[in-house]
Amino acid sequence: MASLVHHVTIDCADTYRLGTFWAEVLDAKLGDDDHPGDPEALVEAEGVAILFVAVPEGKTIKNRIHFDIQPTDRNRDEEVERLLSLGATLVADRRRPDGSGWVTLADIEGNEFCVERSAAERAATTS
Repeated sequence: MASLVHHVTIDCADTYRLGTFWAEVLDAKLGDDDHPGDPEALVEAEGVAILFVAVPEGKTIKNRIHFDIQPTDRNRDEEVERLLSLGATLVADRRRPDGSGWVTLADIEGNEFCVERSAAERAATTS
């Protein structure tokens, strides 16, 4: 039998704050036993569990791994605006005139992630 990925773990400075940000991004919630100042916080969303762990050092280089997120109930551009309003910052805009491409954002601690087109947007360009 092979191994399973139990959590995706992200090192961070403030587990509760970063966990709360990602819970809002994923329309999920922090664990009931997670509180400000805790050394760990867990977000369980559909299809993924993300564990935030406090570490003393800050982020200094580009992520070696990152999330590609796909909106489910809005288009990519609306999702980018929503995430910016939650505190994300724009890193790179890779949207193309034909509607393809993605937007790279950073979360509130500087971790990069990409926002892709929704399934509906993808389907509209293939029909």
